[in-house]
Amino acid sequence: MEERKYLTTWRKYIPVIRLHLKRSLTEDQSFKLNITDFESAGDRGKSGYTFNIAMENGKVTNNISGSAVARDLYEALKTDEAIKAMLQEKNIKISVGKSFILSIKTTHVSAFK
Repeated sequence: MEERKYLTTWRKYIPVIRLHLKRSLTEDQSFKLNITDFESAGDRGKSGYTFNIAMENGKVTNNISGSAVARDLYEALKTDEAIKAMLQEKNIKISVGKSFILSIKTTHVSAFK
């Protein structure tokens, strides 16, 4: 497991992510990330920085082990108390595409399992 080289970068974004997470309860959210922040943390080369994180009740439900960028984002999210509270009782998908736009989609966890 490599060192958490994107963690510091994600921590800078936590206040913005917190705001967009709150807003994502009423509509899908997206905002542009600064690619230079990530390139200075570590070069992903051709593999890029794209990823998807699917969470249910604050737990990741898909495999993010292959993406240091995604793992470090999840690490930053779960250490923020306000965000941890927002993740409860919800399904949240966070993704970053090739154009470096971070998207957040939130749905409430269904009571019917």
